[in-house]
Amino acid sequence: MSYKIKEVAKMMGVTPSTLRYYDKEGLLPNVKRINGVRVFEDEDFKWLRVLNCLKNTNMPLKKIKAYVDLTKNGNDSLEERLKLIEEQEQNVLDQIEEFKYYLKEIEYKKWYLKEAIKLGSEEKMYDKVSSKATFEVDEIPDK
Repeated sequence: MSYKIKEVAKMMGVTPSTLRYYDKEGLLPNVKRINGVRVFEDEDFKWLRVLNCLKNTNMPLKKIKAYVDLTKNGNDSLEERLKLIEEQEQNVLDQIEEFKYYLKEIEYKKWYLKEAIKLGSEEKMYDKVSSKATFEVDEIPDK
């Protein structure tokens, strides 16, 4: 089946201009053109999923382009492509750990606000929480 750029953009959650930009940057190496119009086929979706994944996990476009260029070398580039994917995997794992840290702060703030609401004021929370200045995540006190 064939898809127009607008349909693919909607499926990917991007604008058609984003896909045009990706194409211009060489990130859509197998997309066909019929009378100058980009036409996506079912087999393009395998790469589009990878592209979407790499982009949405904050891989820089320059590195995605390097990956695309390596694919043109076929089997000779398998190890280099694996290295790029492993680096991105580690970046994602690092991001997950960072978000876990921030989630703890959000959970604390949620607890704090709920308690303040229960007590009727934020001032009544002052004796329940530490006022020590630190960049460490606050801990929810044990009940």
